[in-house]
Amino acid sequence: MSKTYETERLIIKLVDIDDAEFMMQLVNTEKWLKNIGDRNIHSLEDAQKYIREKNLPNIERLGYGNCVIILKSNNAKIGTVGLYDREGIDGVDIGFAFLEEYEGKGYAYESAKKVMDIGINDFGIKKVSAITLPENFSSIKLIEKLGLKFKEVVRIPNDDVDLNLYELNL
Repeated sequence: MSKTYETERLIIKLVDIDDAEFMMQLVNTEKWLKNIGDRNIHSLEDAQKYIREKNLPNIERLGYGNCVIILKSNNAKIGTVGLYDREGIDGVDIGFAFLEEYEGKGYAYESAKKVMDIGINDFGIKKVSAITLPENFSSIKLIEKLGLKFKEVVRIPNDDVDLNLYELNL
């Protein structure tokens, strides 16, 4: 994913250091903290470090990773969608998060579908997985709309939370 991709309404680009302010905002939203967890990002420097240490190495190693989703209409950064090589998950894990004011407008599906298609067509990904809290019904709805099916309840390494695992084998 060395370039920027587009859908009808969105621009999809790999995260970079310039996105630190947006990432700091996103990871501290109530829904992120509840459904994904506290990443201890409380300053611009923390956000830059997170991007530099967590996001950029995966992008450099795999060619894909966390993407910032931008509205074409006004260039607003509205969320993230990414493909991740996550420990304890078989296949590439798709994850997403959006600012609350942009939820329910189809942006998450539009961008996640495009990112999934890029992974499959450009990177030869054969299995897409997703994990979510059992009570995160909006994520479950999107995961199932993307074609993934519930497989089992799992725990990922270094975490004591039960998560629903969904998979799509291609």
